[in-house]
Amino acid sequence: MKKTIIFLSLFIALGSVYYFQPIAYEILKLKTFDSLVADKQPSGNFVILNINENDITNEGGYPLSRQTLAQININLLRKGAIGVGWVMAFPQPDRFGGDFEFSNALKFSPSVLAMFEGGGDYPPTSGTVILGPESGGIMSEGVIQNIDILKANASQGLAVARTDVDNLVRRLPLLMRTPNGWVSTYGTEVLKVLAGADTYIIKTNDNGMEEIRVKGLPSVPVDSLGRKWISWVDTPQTNLAEMDVENKFVFVGFTAKGISPQVATPVGLLEPHKIQTALAESILIQDSPYIPDYALALEILIFLFSAVFVWLILNVFGITYGLVFFVVVFASTGFYGIYTIQKGILIDTTWALISQFIIASVAFYVRFREQYKLRQQIKKQFEHYLDPRQVKQLQKNPDLLKLGGEKRYATFLFTDVRGFTSMSERLEPEEVTYIMNKALTAQQKAVQKHGGMVDKYIGDAMMAIFNAPLDLDCHENKAIDCALDIQKNMEDLNIEMAEKNLPPVEIGIGINTGYAVIGNMGSESRFDYTAIGDSVNTGARLESGTKDAGVDLLIGYNTAIKSDYRLRLLEPLKVKGKDKPLEIYTWE
Repeated sequence: MKKTIIFLSLFIALGSVYYFQPIAYEILKLKTFDSLVADKQPSGNFVILNINENDITNEGGYPLSRQTLAQININLLRKGAIGVGWVMAFPQPDRFGGDFEFSNALKFSPSVLAMFEGGGDYPPTSGTVILGPESGGIMSEGVIQNIDILKANASQGLAVARTDVDNLVRRLPLLMRTPNGWVSTYGTEVLKVLAGADTYIIKTNDNGMEEIRVKGLPSVPVDSLGRKWISWVDTPQTNLAEMDVENKFVFVGFTAKGISPQVATPVGLLEPHKIQTALAESILIQDSPYIPDYALALEILIFLFSAVFVWLILNVFGITYGLVFFVVVFASTGFYGIYTIQKGILIDTTWALISQFIIASVAFYVRFREQYKLRQQIKKQFEHYLDPRQVKQLQKNPDLLKLGGEKRYATFLFTDVRGFTSMSERLEPEEVTYIMNKALTAQQKAVQKHGGMVDKYIGDAMMAIFNAPLDLDCHENKAIDCALDIQKNMEDLNIEMAEKNLPPVEIGIGINTGYAVIGNMGSESRFDYTAIGDSVNTGARLESGTKDAGVDLLIGYNTAIKSDYRLRLLEPLKVKGKDKPLEIYTWE
């Protein structure tokens, strides 16, 4: 239940990003697209003419007269240009009187002038055919048109460069809405003029725009607002001195400092004429990147399934295999994201990858915390009863310990100090405590030496288990060996007791083998690892019967027949709770 709450909290928190679309997420997504979109080659139809500082100096300074612009236009046509796009606006008459010459030069080839937003005017709308519901598009804020004499011999295109949330230009609209209809943006108008078209076809769906088509050109996929993702291709550039423009449409603009404003893009600061060139190039690139209208739905599905899958595999398969599967899922998601972006379909998997990492980290932490607590529980429960090497083995592989109880075949050893009651009456409590600590320690060392586990101390008695919680080969032999070592340790201890003028310690030992339920037993709030079963009770009865049998060690039938030692058969022993006397043995 606790894990479910943790996962649901994480899932809702991470998934809410898709709903609220915070600016940081949008920037991350756009930056990812910037870094992964494939580079495209220029179409070969365009060239950029930069009027630089040397040109301004040679022409006598800025602004250039319109007679000069007319001469530049004519020179470009003489050099083989198929058309000229002046990415600059001429809203006022030329004070030098050159408007007639410039207008006359524009009529000799397809020419396009720029309009910029910021005015209260709207140009004549273009003919449009809308297939689907009329929705989508970006409303123009009004434009500043060129003077009439120039409009008479040239087309106009709206040069816009609206930025994304990080103030970079990546997407440009092909058409802009006005109160009266639709107006072409600059790059679209250039292609419309070259194709000799007078109508646009806009295909829409319930989400907005889907694609835009100019007669004579392939359809262009756009987003719901009619924007095209720009491929920043390396269009050839020239200047007034070279004019390498043969069979090209020329985009003309200023690169001299302080004239044209530079706009930030993913590839750096660019002048307006270079941005509009990139738009025209992108329209002609068939596999140019675009964001499909189903992108968000697909991104949410990828997040949903991958997040749930990562959480499940890490909780089902454990840390090692979970890590392997997580790497496979993470790598697959990343590969899919890179592959689709480089194919021109802009599907973002960045947040899904981040979410997978966060969910995996939390799952690893929860799993590690569980394992750590389990290891600490095992250490606390067994460090005083098992050999340290056995404790480490249990901590390394807790599955060896089936908490809650399991039926196992094991050997059980019981000891008890004889005459403990009279000893307690004769000696001081401190002396009794000293003797018992020494006696139980000597017994515990023997148990650990032979691979057994001290299950519990009950006053002056001890219970040990062989073959649980860890498997132990020949556990019957190991229990007998342990009993013999206990007797030897008691002999050594009694020498020490005599030196301290303390009474000797005598113990009885009972050993029996059989099936029992072994595991954590007790209440919900307090439990201990122990064994329950008839074979356990029989082992205790054997220990208590040593005095009646006149020996210090009694071994049950199941232990004796599987041991490798020659044991001495004794008279059957009648014990409480058994209808038939027990067949018992002792050391030869």
